[in-house]
Amino acid sequence: MDHLKNIISDLESNKAENIISMDVSKKTSIANFMVFATGTSNRHVNALSQSIYRNLKKSGFKGASIEGDNSTGWIVLDCGDIVVHIFKKEIREFYNLEKMWSINLESYTE
Repeated sequence: MDHLKNIISDLESNKAENIISMDVSKKTSIANFMVFATGTSNRHVNALSQSIYRNLKKSGFKGASIEGDNSTGWIVLDCGDIVVHIFKKEIREFYNLEKMWSINLESYTE
């Protein structure tokens, strides 16, 4: 849980927008939490992901990996039980993953 708080705090302090955290532990075995955030440009998206990665390493977490690059507008950090998606606004709106996960979570719990 500390890693989740640190990730969200890092995103907030680096001016990420529209940060959402979802508990997906009852829906999937790939992660306990999904975090979604928006960066203002490809460069900002990359800077956000690099900051999270560096801070996780400093705190002793060694298992984080990054997928994606500056040109895609979408970077995913696999932090073990937390998966972080950082998007440019238009990419986030296009894929709308948090809506997909929330619909799946609602139908799963009913």
